[in-house]
Amino acid sequence: MDFEYSDKTKELMARLNRFMDEHIYPNEKTYDAQMAAFRAQGNPWQVPQILEDLKPKAKAEGLWNLFLPESELGGGLTNMEYAPLCEIMGRVGWASEVFNCSAPDTGNMEVLERYGSERHKKEYLVPLLAGEMRSAYLMTEPDVASSDATNVSTRIERDGNEYVINGRKWWSSGVGDPRCKIAVVMGKTDPKADTYRQQSQILVPLDAPGVKVVRMLPVFGYDDAPHGHAEVILENVRVPAENLLLGEGRGFEISQGRLGPGRIHHCMRTIGVAERALELMVKRLLTREAFGKKIAEHSVWEERVARARIDIEMARLLTLKAAYMMDTVGNKVARAEIAMIKVAAPNVALKIIDDAIQAHGGGGVTTDFGLAKMYSGMRTLRLADGPDEVHARTIAKLEFKKYSNKVRAAAE
Repeated sequence: MDFEYSDKTKELMARLNRFMDEHIYPNEKTYDAQMAAFRAQGNPWQVPQILEDLKPKAKAEGLWNLFLPESELGGGLTNMEYAPLCEIMGRVGWASEVFNCSAPDTGNMEVLERYGSERHKKEYLVPLLAGEMRSAYLMTEPDVASSDATNVSTRIERDGNEYVINGRKWWSSGVGDPRCKIAVVMGKTDPKADTYRQQSQILVPLDAPGVKVVRMLPVFGYDDAPHGHAEVILENVRVPAENLLLGEGRGFEISQGRLGPGRIHHCMRTIGVAERALELMVKRLLTREAFGKKIAEHSVWEERVARARIDIEMARLLTLKAAYMMDTVGNKVARAEIAMIKVAAPNVALKIIDDAIQAHGGGGVTTDFGLAKMYSGMRTLRLADGPDEVHARTIAKLEFKKYSNKVRAAAE
């Protein structure tokens, strides 16, 4: 494995860093001010103008749709090449949208590219790639343990030339955005089929009759507007039969194709979050004094900063290894590495953010420095796209498999 970035990646990193320095970091307060104004008006579910102002600039710089490997529609980058770019975007929570590289759209665009019909691509993929609309992914349900996706109970039943959908979903990220027009929904088409052939995935326009947004779910009190996470009822929702993706019973197949890249993208951005938290922590420690010397000079903080740097470097290398394997041997063979980094990255970031909060004292738990918001996002990521326990189970099962034959042979 060679983790040296290609010349193409280095050039894109330089351009992206320049864009962040010139347009993203200077406008963090602008974004916050525009969102504060919406909240003061009583409706935070609006798009800050600064986002729309910056998108044409990103397009003009050639920093648009950098994901979608092996596709003429995307940036043509491998997962390995995309990793450091995604990390840079992750340093600011809303930055990835400026480059049309934000979740869940990236995962949904990959689904449409791989499994959608020509109509699906024309009607949904093209406007998503153009940044003209947003999308959502509806899988998790409040009434079952959705960490085991075989429990998902939403019904998708054929009725002539249509499918009828009934169920309740939650943590449907992106539904709060007024530009969100389409959702990929997972549910059961045949409860009597083999366990992993019961589920299917289907495209559901959010303005279809019977789609009802019950509420937007807060995360530690944050509404995450204008993106948001919704609880949604699907009541006798009818969509054309051709909206079914790939075919009945192929929901798990689609999920594996979608979640591999989705998980690794989250981890890439998480490294950026951890780097930003470490930067904020170090700057704070170097500019505050306590008990007659800079806080940075107290040995406990030397230990915490050193550990943060070590953990970030380890997490970055594991992210790159997973990306490299996805590119070279495929997502299925790389499932252990994907699972490992999905557990490691959020936990690394959480520890660093927690230390950064401590370094900021009481200010750390306010909204003044953005650390509390960072923490809420990273804590959620330990659940999103599969909780830590599920990924740990995958890792352990693969580890047991390595030695089971040897143990059995020794016993015999």
